[in-house]
Amino acid sequence: MKILTINSGSSSVKYQFINTQTKEALCKGIVERIGIDGTRLIHKRNDGLKKTITDKITDHESAIEQILKILTDPESGVIKSLAEIDAVGHRLVHAGDKFKQSVKINDEVRKKLYECIDYAPLHNPPNIKGIEASIDKLPNIPNVGVFDTTFHVNMPDYAYIYGIPYSYYKKYGIRRYGFHGTSHYYVSNRAAEILGKDIKDLKIITCHLGNGSSIAAVKGGVSIDTSMGFTPLEGLLMGTRCGDIDPGVIYTIARKENMDIEDVNRFLNKECGVKGISELSSDLREVEDEALAGNYQAMLSLKVLCYRLKKYIAAYFGVMNGADAIVFTGGLGENSDIVRRMAVSDMDALGIKLDDSKNDGVRSSEVIISADDSPVKIMIVPTNEELVIAMETERIVNGKE
Repeated sequence: MKILTINSGSSSVKYQFINTQTKEALCKGIVERIGIDGTRLIHKRNDGLKKTITDKITDHESAIEQILKILTDPESGVIKSLAEIDAVGHRLVHAGDKFKQSVKINDEVRKKLYECIDYAPLHNPPNIKGIEASIDKLPNIPNVGVFDTTFHVNMPDYAYIYGIPYSYYKKYGIRRYGFHGTSHYYVSNRAAEILGKDIKDLKIITCHLGNGSSIAAVKGGVSIDTSMGFTPLEGLLMGTRCGDIDPGVIYTIARKENMDIEDVNRFLNKECGVKGISELSSDLREVEDEALAGNYQAMLSLKVLCYRLKKYIAAYFGVMNGADAIVFTGGLGENSDIVRRMAVSDMDALGIKLDDSKNDGVRSSEVIISADDSPVKIMIVPTNEELVIAMETERIVNGKE
């Protein structure tokens, strides 16, 4: 099948057009700055052709329209007509307790998606806009929703329940859900393939590190714990998110700074993390450069990030009674040799030994970077969430379990 994947954000729409038989992306691109100055569509075909369109795009509907237009463009496209699109697969961040797996979009599902908005008010609304626009422009083509949360649905109850009255779980579904599920699924399975072993026999710790970051304990191919929680705010230190924090800190800052609930939400999601500690940027490339140049707060932010990551790695060793592999992925995990080195340094007691010569300078490559005598393999596996979305879409459309 030929699947169009859509990842719709608040002011952007990312897309890929994937042949599921060859698992090849025929083209990919992004519409940036929707509804604001500087709108552009950047389109890349797999033969190297690149085209940028700067037409004004005011909303998600017109963004989808431009994407469909360039897919069928005689010079830049990859298909002759929209009839060649077999289905559209959408990334959806939060399923709440409504969906346990990917789902074909119909009127009943659309209604439930709106009920999930409270779980991820920053992410779910633009995801839904992408679905509505696709249905409007491609009314006779099946649409499928693939959720970030569903890979984590088999976590045991003691791993996802919070220390609050159980009634809030029953009434509002407040529990740990976890995110980046398509990435954790892809890289854990790909790592097993690289190692030549059945994933059912492996214990793998997957580290998806980017501006948003999470880590998962994957045992026998099943996520049994993960660092993000009810929202993508919990867990590791991130670009602008605080990660784990004492709730008392939130109360104190809110009281002293006269913040209301919306102020607090914005502050914790947009002004904290690496950006907050470094007081420079959420861009780890810039922060790394400043850290290496001697900037104390930049280096401190890196140390905090990697220290938190190291603690989670050690915790998941305990959860799974060991690990066969640690996998780094995501923009930061794939490209920062500094973060990888700091995150696994001085962990010989757990059988984790990095080979610096294999790690240094490596970017976005499938490679084992552990020492030859390391009991635990340390790996870099570039993620491919869009391929997971496409394959899931094909599975749902074909009615396969």
